[in-house]
Amino acid sequence: MKIIGVTGSSGAGKTEVCRILQEQFDAEVIDADAVAKKLSKKGTLYLNSIVSHFGADIVYKNGALNRKKLANMIYEDDQKREQLNRCTFDFIVQDIKKRINKVNHKEMILIDAPLLFESGLNSICDNVIVVLAKQEEQIKRICKRDGITEEVAKKRLSAQNTNEYFEEVGDIVIVNDKTLEDLKQKIEEIEREI
Repeated sequence: MKIIGVTGSSGAGKTEVCRILQEQFDAEVIDADAVAKKLSKKGTLYLNSIVSHFGADIVYKNGALNRKKLANMIYEDDQKREQLNRCTFDFIVQDIKKRINKVNHKEMILIDAPLLFESGLNSICDNVIVVLAKQEEQIKRICKRDGITEEVAKKRLSAQNTNEYFEEVGDIVIVNDKTLEDLKQKIEEIEREI
């Protein structure tokens, strides 16, 4: 069973690449963002760790994490973003490793993680696929997906690694800047590599 990391900045199309690969290879997809969301439920050690670093006003009155407030905070301040990563990576990485150990009868596991290298998850991957797109396209996708303004989307992207960084660290690069059919064709072309 192969473990493939899929990474890239926001709006590049990591989730779409994973969806296509999942269909083609009957792969198991582990979405790091979904793992973080699940771990941040009320009363968890993960959420308690976030609250201890960012204060009780980072949660709603019902005890749920105010994701929008946290996102705004970390995209405004590099130190706070690093602090969040330090206090949460261990929880996320441990959970992902547990999920990998439970997977049976799959040819491939895909780890969809924007911070694959920062978290150290790349070390358990056989290959790393980097998904890239033009910034204008990413901004459009982020605005549509998250319901945010272009200005906020640009700010989020400026806080993330550049396409040049991802091109250097990845084993396989997919440029997702055209149609869905084009993307599927590019994925077919890299099948032998993975």
